[in-house]
Amino acid sequence: MTGLDLSSPVAVVGTGTMGQGIAQVALVAGHLVRLYDAVPGRAGEAAAAIGARLDRLVEKDRLTGAERDAARARLLPAESPAELADCGLIVEAVLERLDVKQDLLRELENIVTEDCLLATNTSSLSVTAIGGALRAPGRLVGLHFFNPAPLLPLVEVVSGFATDVSSATRAYEMARAWGKTPVACADTPGFIVNRIARPFYAEAFAVHEAQAADPATIDAVLRECGGFRMGAFELTDLIGQDVNESVSHSVWQSFFQDVRFTPSLAQRRLVESGRLGRKSGHGWYEYGADAERPEPHTAEPRRAPAYVVAEGDLGPAAELLGLIHEAGIQVRQEDEDHGSRLVLPGGGQLALADGQTSVEFRDVVYFDLALDYRSATRIALSASQDTSPQTVAEAIGLFQALGKTVSVIGDVPGMIVARAVARIIDLAHDAVAKGVATEEDIDTAMRLGVNYPLGPFEWSRRLGRSWAYDLLDDLHLRDPSGRYAPSLALYRHAYATDKREGSTS
Repeated sequence: MTGLDLSSPVAVVGTGTMGQGIAQVALVAGHLVRLYDAVPGRAGEAAAAIGARLDRLVEKDRLTGAERDAARARLLPAESPAELADCGLIVEAVLERLDVKQDLLRELENIVTEDCLLATNTSSLSVTAIGGALRAPGRLVGLHFFNPAPLLPLVEVVSGFATDVSSATRAYEMARAWGKTPVACADTPGFIVNRIARPFYAEAFAVHEAQAADPATIDAVLRECGGFRMGAFELTDLIGQDVNESVSHSVWQSFFQDVRFTPSLAQRRLVESGRLGRKSGHGWYEYGADAERPEPHTAEPRRAPAYVVAEGDLGPAAELLGLIHEAGIQVRQEDEDHGSRLVLPGGGQLALADGQTSVEFRDVVYFDLALDYRSATRIALSASQDTSPQTVAEAIGLFQALGKTVSVIGDVPGMIVARAVARIIDLAHDAVAKGVATEEDIDTAMRLGVNYPLGPFEWSRRLGRSWAYDLLDDLHLRDPSGRYAPSLALYRHAYATDKREGSTS
């Protein structure tokens, strides 16, 4: 049996925001839906709230009046778990506590038929541990919807250690029949999205903690240079600092305090102070009626250099050479074997972020990785206190001549976008090597679940197979805590490429 026949009722237990969203998805797909909540009256309130949302769908011409009326007729609040006995699927969306979920599912197991599929919408607990309390854990699967469930297409279908293949297949096909995009993954901390997304937040917070840039500047660089829809600070304010920090802490603890997942102390202090983001009126930013959003650091106008000397092809930033030429700046090409960089008229050098620091060299300014240098509207530059002011000015003027706004940040290795993308790529390779999910499903999950402009493997192919390894290896030399140590999977990936190309290094 695959999927779930429309004649089979679906039950949702737990009628908070997520429970209501899942119920609406099943309802619109054509199922009879029963709502149950342990708090008396909550199921009826949830049914009324879902009905109001169906009214809004009619107003927006996404649902006909007849379809709404039919859906409402299929939505039935339940007063006790016994009323869920004939359901073909029960999804629990109750409190994120292992004992609460286990107790509920044990009770349901004694009520439903043997072929009823049980699902948990947990985002941070182990599906295996939840199922460990059941007589028949093979029928339990994780169905991790993303909020708001009716709008976001992604569903992570999580197989616990004891989950039957047939149960996972039924859940996967059901999610697809409901109009969702399912991805299959093993039961590991964070599943796909919450595991691989950690560096997006962590590296932004680390740059801030190093006092290299303020939140507004880091967010602007992630959006306008990296192509992310939102920056890390504004996104966590939207999610809720307590929620985001809790997930980070859960993943870190679940991986036995692996340094790669260490939570941010700055975020911890924010949560402790009650500054939880939009919902509390103050997080990284203020949200009161008179609050003004801080502006990102933007460099003053500088004169463009008359020419640049290109040594090498600039690798992932090769597109810049054409843009510089189009801007009317002469590009003198020199073939060099020792690296890719631009030499400015004053003798200073301009190089793509590579995990090294400006202070290590005589006169170097680094520029950050961009998703697309042609469409990027902002570029970040990094320089040390020893970098020549002329070199910094010429670097600023060069990018301003290309129509870019320029932000100058402190001398941090890997800068902002480059280090985050490299770590995301590394965690993705590690996840595939450990059987968490396929490359295709990981790319799909990161694009749909958190709106990344590219999936990690799409980025890896675009940047070159050894790019992330090389950058992280340099970062690891400068921070040997293990946070930036490339995974064995990424090492094998880069080494295999080098071997095919005849490298003896």
